[in-house]
Amino acid sequence: MNKEIVIPDELITNKIYLIRDQKVMLDRDLAELYQVETKVLKQAVRRNIARFPGDFMFEMTKKEFENWRSQFVTSNVDKKGLRYAPFCFTEQGVAMLSSVLKSERAIAVNIKIIRVFARIREMLIDNLNVKLEIEEIKKKLSNHSKNIELVFSYLDELIEKKENKSDRTPIGYKKNK
Repeated sequence: MNKEIVIPDELITNKIYLIRDQKVMLDRDLAELYQVETKVLKQAVRRNIARFPGDFMFEMTKKEFENWRSQFVTSNVDKKGLRYAPFCFTEQGVAMLSSVLKSERAIAVNIKIIRVFARIREMLIDNLNVKLEIEEIKKKLSNHSKNIELVFSYLDELIEKKENKSDRTPIGYKKNK
């Protein structure tokens, strides 16, 4: 490929949605990035449907689709041409698209998308590690707090004993007067 395709990572990231607890990209967004019509992309997928099992690609249910469309109520432009339930492609489905759409642009865009998915995964792992470290610090802090309370209770007992000190006769040798 002669020239590198310039697509900002943010543009791709903004087109990744969470549907059915999976990070997916919609067919129309992918078609836009590949610079093909959505209809062409869907036809290519349907011709090669065996390459797209349910964990690679799924079609929104009618209920999901209506819910999705209701989020864009301002105008038809905002609905982004959604008249039919879109195909939702997981990271693996996006990778498989490069074997179906064999243009140079599709391959280059797919590489870029896969890198963005990988970065998102790394960020989530880093975020998880930070959360685990925070939990560990909270546990240590809780233990320190308990230890400090124990030290203060011992100090209170010592102070109380000192205040309640009774007059005792000293033990030992007595000087003759």
